[in-house]
Amino acid sequence: MLILLPPSEGKTPAVRGSAVDWPDLSFPALNPYRAKVLEALGTVSAHQDALALLGVGASLRDDVERNTRLHAEPAAPAHQIYSGVLYDALGYKTLTPTQRRKADESVLVVSALWGAIRFADRVPAYRLSMGTALPDVGRLASFWKPQLSEALADAAAGHLLVDCRSSTYAAAWAPPPAQTVAVNVFTEVNGVRKVVSHFAKHTRGELARHLLSRRGKAPQTPAQLLKAAREKWEAELVDGAARTPHALNIILPNWVALSVVLSDQNDR
Repeated sequence: MLILLPPSEGKTPAVRGSAVDWPDLSFPALNPYRAKVLEALGTVSAHQDALALLGVGASLRDDVERNTRLHAEPAAPAHQIYSGVLYDALGYKTLTPTQRRKADESVLVVSALWGAIRFADRVPAYRLSMGTALPDVGRLASFWKPQLSEALADAAAGHLLVDCRSSTYAAAWAPPPAQTVAVNVFTEVNGVRKVVSHFAKHTRGELARHLLSRRGKAPQTPAQLLKAAREKWEAELVDGAARTPHALNIILPNWVALSVVLSDQNDR
């Protein structure tokens, strides 16, 4: 089993430590492409209109400025750098040593800067979204798609792929549909389903944690993944097609759906 995650938008910078060691990163065949993106990102981040070019607000000015010196910035394992709703729900720090080793082996993070990395890979904090276009690189999802298809083929072979990525990051790599299950999360009110970003991220993180911490063998088929998900949630499996992955739909309890409705009413 491999669990595919997006990076978090927000990241926690390493306070101290050495810079990224490129030869030690997983999938070293991606290093020339990582270097190209890093150079383009540094150039854009030094531009007077960097915030607009990267599509971020003024509150992220320090993050963008950090992009100009990523070669020298302290690096830390990816599971420490990535933070936010999904990663808080996964809770790497509170896993047992055995579960952490399983996470290091089983989780792949698809990244706008690094292409794909594992949890133990040491990287600096950065600010870059897969939806961004960079000079001499272009739209990052399009740039990475052929590179990831080749570099990740061996890693994906023979595994069930549990795809917890958002659509922006899913566009960067389309693994074999027959062995891939995309994870969707819904709330439901009066038979009407609704996607709520916060709850979707949180639940995907909880699912990743459940799969890493539960007893027994990891799921090897979509049906086994459905059975594992039903240990905690109401869930259904939608079979895929020749070019479409399977889908695991998790339906959250009514009280979650009600809180969404009340929140929407209060915002009007």
